[in-house]
This record gives sequence, structure tokens and C-alpha cells, in this order.
Amino acid sequence: MAKLRTLIIDDEAPVRNLINGIIQHYCEQAEVIATADGVNSGLAAIKKHKPDLVLLDIKLNDGTAFDLLKQLEDIKFAIIFITAYEKFAVNAFRFSAVDYIMKPIHIDELINAIRKASEKTEQQVLSQKLKNFFDNMNNKPEDKKIVLKTSESIFIVKVADIIRCEADHNYTTFFLTNGKKVLVSKTLKDYDEMLCDYFFFRTHQSHLININHIVSFEKNDGGFLRMADGSSVPVSKRKREELLELFNQI
Repeated sequence: MAKLRTLIIDDEAPVRNLINGIIQHYCEQAEVIATADGVNSGLAAIKKHKPDLVLLDIKLNDGTAFDLLKQLEDIKFAIIFITAYEKFAVNAFRFSAVDYIMKPIHIDELINAIRKASEKTEQQVLSQKLKNFFDNMNNKPEDKKIVLKTSESIFIVKVADIIRCEADHNYTTFFLTNGKKVLVSKTLKDYDEMLCDYFFFRTHQSHLININHIVSFEKNDGGFLRMADGSSVPVSKRKREELLELFNQI
């Protein structure tokens, strides 16, 4: 199998050298064809070398990764962002299902990211992910959208339209306001961490709910929530007091 022709764009020479070394020693599926340190040099390198994969730092010496991407009419390569951004920006990556690694770079994280990139992603899916990423960076919290990938499709869903999520081992089902159910192969824990700042509450090991879609809290039978889709969601004993305290704050 042909190796991923990889371009590294980072304004720090030590980081470029580190990534290059990791790829040479640990990533048989990739080879570094060139490096660049900024928007202009990066654009030139992309046009010249036509890479399969670009490892792209967010903050460059003459702009940002977004300045670079906005100048490309057609993105025909996979992207792994490199970031030292705070939690809000990292959530934008996670919501949009865009691959990223954090600085300082850890070998295992880079190896795993490149391995995933070698599993070819359809160009249309990448374009949808990037569009959603840019939207999430600019939108108000109530307009935030999340990418949900199933075995057959990719859905871009408004977070406000998620009523609840339910775990089934390593899968999570999303229940939406339009009645649709979306099954994705990620754990509920992943989405709990992602959505906890957007009015979502983990009521139980297997249930994550959107507080805005609660109809009532029934205290009998140990306690359960009635949701806007007509479902009943259990509340664990451990979460009961936390939920009641949350109601007092609303």
C-alpha cells in the first residue's frame, strides 16, 4: 500500500523535527515529503507537493490554519490539526469530529491520529466536518452543531435538538426532536464530556439528557425524568441530589 504523502506545517522548527522523527520511526504508513512554517509557505507546499495528509498547526508565523484553509478551493487531503488552544476551541474540534492533537505532542497520540488518517475518509465527509468546525468557532452556544457518524451516513445535528442520549456498551443512541434516532459507535462518556457545558446532565450510567427537554421529575420508583419525546429516563441514587440541586438553580 502506498504511503501517505505527509506535509508538516508548524511555525516551530523543534516541533516540525519532532513530528518528522516520530513519523520516520513509528509510522510505516506515512512519509514526510515536505515541511513549512506558515500560511504562505504552507500554501506553496500544498500546491507543489499535493499531499495526502497535512499536519497543520493552528497558530502560524503569518496567520492561522484557518487563513490557509480559506484560500483553498478544493481540499483533497486529510488534516490533523495541532493545537494548544483552550477547552472551547478543543470542543469545536470534538463536536466537528475533526482530528486534532494537543501540544505538547505525545508520541502515541500522533501515531493514532496518523493511523486513523490512513483509513481513507471520503472527501465529502471531510468538507462537511470542516464546514461544521468553522461554524462552531463562530456561532453562539445555542447554535452549536455536532457531527454524528454512523456506519452509513454522517449527520450534522444542532445540539439544542438532542433530547437525550442512551448508552449500549460502546455505542450511543441520540434521540432527536424530529423523532429520528442516530446510533454512533462512541461511548456515552465521550459525549458526556463534550456536552456537559451545554445543559446536558448524566442521570445514570446509561443516560445523558438535555435539561431543556425535561417535562417533569417523578420522585416515585426511585426517581425518573419524563422527557419531551415521551420517554422515561431513570435517575440513579447518586445523581438524585445533584439533579435536585440543579433544579433549584434554574
